[in-house]
Amino acid sequence: MQALLIIDVQNDFCPGGSLEVPDGDQIVPVINKLSSQFDAVIQTRDWHPEGHSSFASSHDDKEPFETTEMPYGRQVLWPDHCVQNSQGAEFHPDLNTRNTQLIIRKGFRENIDSYSAFFANDHETSTGLSGYLRERNINKIFVAGLATDFCVKWSVMDGLDEGFEVTVIEDAVKGIDIEGSVAEAWNEMEAAGADRISSKDLI
Repeated sequence: MQALLIIDVQNDFCPGGSLEVPDGDQIVPVINKLSSQFDAVIQTRDWHPEGHSSFASSHDDKEPFETTEMPYGRQVLWPDHCVQNSQGAEFHPDLNTRNTQLIIRKGFRENIDSYSAFFANDHETSTGLSGYLRERNINKIFVAGLATDFCVKWSVMDGLDEGFEVTVIEDAVKGIDIEGSVAEAWNEMEAAGADRISSKDLI
């Protein structure tokens, strides 16, 4: 069994959003074409409370994209984004969610961020996704969404660590790209064992 994992295609990560991924909305038509091709479709959703610890505004004398040390390691500080029940936290309006069977909210704990679909950033607090996939006998995951160099990358790396086959659909992801972080993310994912294909190979 195969699943399509759609990472964080939300308004705040698309053009005009508070943490805009350049051209992030361009992947929406690609994902819509793909979503009917899979046994399961799973989405993740950043779902931060106001004043989340990953927001630069929660730290004195810190600006967005600076870093700070948290108990679980180094944390990039972000503009306020995907605040619970806000318009920015909604899925992109053109995204077809009719085939989605599971939505995983992440980042809802005030004091810990969560990039990955599998674990919070402490790499210990589980979202339950691995158990869900195993219960459904899904062993292969195809990943799409935002952003290549953060939530997509960490979801891919954790999926591989959890023993799943993981393939990244290269024209269904977009990255923020901080000082070459997109190229670095692709190198890390492929070195860890992820495959990389185009949506044309699936449609």
